[in-house]
Amino acid sequence: MRFRSDPAAIRGSIAPVVTPFTAGGELDTESLRALVRLQLASGSHGVSIGGSTGEPGAQSIAERVTAMRVVAEETADRVPFLPGTGAATLAQTLELTDHARSLGADVALVITPYYSRPTQEGLFAWYDRIAREFPDLPIVVYNVPSRTAVDIAPETVARLRRAHDNVVGIKETTKDFEHFSHVLHRCGRDFLMWSGIELLCLPLLAIGGSGFVSALANLAPAAVARMYELYVAGDHAGAIDLHYRLHPLVELLFVETNPAPAKHVLADLGHLASGHVRPPLVPPTPAGLARIAALRAEAADLLVPSGVTA
Repeated sequence: MRFRSDPAAIRGSIAPVVTPFTAGGELDTESLRALVRLQLASGSHGVSIGGSTGEPGAQSIAERVTAMRVVAEETADRVPFLPGTGAATLAQTLELTDHARSLGADVALVITPYYSRPTQEGLFAWYDRIAREFPDLPIVVYNVPSRTAVDIAPETVARLRRAHDNVVGIKETTKDFEHFSHVLHRCGRDFLMWSGIELLCLPLLAIGGSGFVSALANLAPAAVARMYELYVAGDHAGAIDLHYRLHPLVELLFVETNPAPAKHVLADLGHLASGHVRPPLVPPTPAGLARIAALRAEAADLLVPSGVTA
């Protein structure tokens, strides 16, 4: 929790690691430990677990807490730890956020409630309650309308910021890039913002973003971290070059539903004991595997090396 008191210091590539399962579908904590070590060795600037890439909706609360504990132990305060603590019900969200706080999380990423499609007033009430329950824990709104069927409006985010000092930022996973700018304009340019859309990670930095929480960091952690570092060092041409070189791996991630393609590649490279995804997800189809192989070959030099579990 070294960064909890200064969330503005949490910048760069925050890797949202997949949640490994055994071939039989059980939580694989040893593979998870290895993945976190790999992210640290690759230069990722922080680690997250429990976002969309982590399949939280297919896990019990106890499993999600176990995964958070493993990541907290492995990061050991060396880099920021930003677990996803949102769930479909408020009670579960509060329970998960309480565990995250106890485990030393620096920030809680709280997804907008899914399936119920609340109004903007409902979204305000949801985050207002969470912020009031955990005044000592920085809260980051996690906006991902493609998954939740609700888009939190810039004015709602600004209203939350005005009401609560601990609502410090937002993870924007929307392809509406105007939304990014409207949020920063209304909340202030010191409001923290991370992109969850791979091809908007670099553009966000140009308008004052803090970094990215990109699934791509599972496959190319060093390259994604380097893209951020090049940009902030003033080597914009180098950062742009990496942005385009990473395109095939971005496409790979979404050949079929994330994280099935990424898990397949990580297992093939020896970083997971199994590429298992839990229902309703399924492993990539034969056609998907062929496309994954082709895209992987296009950017093989940027992939994490096989067998590296530093």
